[in-house]
Amino acid sequence: MKFMVLVKATADSEAGVMPSEQLLSEMGKYNEELVKAGIMQAGEGLHPSSKGARVRFSGKNRTVVDGPFSETKELVAGFWIWQCASLQEAIDWVKRCPNPMPGDSELEIRQVFAAEDFGEAFTPELREQEEQLRAQIDKPR
Repeated sequence: MKFMVLVKATADSEAGVMPSEQLLSEMGKYNEELVKAGIMQAGEGLHPSSKGARVRFSGKNRTVVDGPFSETKELVAGFWIWQCASLQEAIDWVKRCPNPMPGDSELEIRQVFAAEDFGEAFTPELREQEEQLRAQIDKPR
């Protein structure tokens, strides 16, 4: 099962406060454990929302809203993509994580949809298209 682990933003991360050398070292060691265990597939930190934008969809209309965005608790400061046997395994790994922020912080774990989750709506033609796209994504540049 594939999971996305979301590092929730804080006032500090939104203000652009960078992690300390100690935290970077601790997170590096933790990420190394994840990689050695075959869990981690990807992971990145994100710039504050002040450097981002949102695109709102309404029918055929698109509206761009520049950051920053006000509701810090709804923002993401980073993420990992993990391959785990179960949600419980992902929870167990998250519990081993160093606190990713100074002060209180929160990580959210969400399972990523797999092809079989879509049932009959995911036709053989759509499945073939998806497989071709994934093969292109996996090619080195």
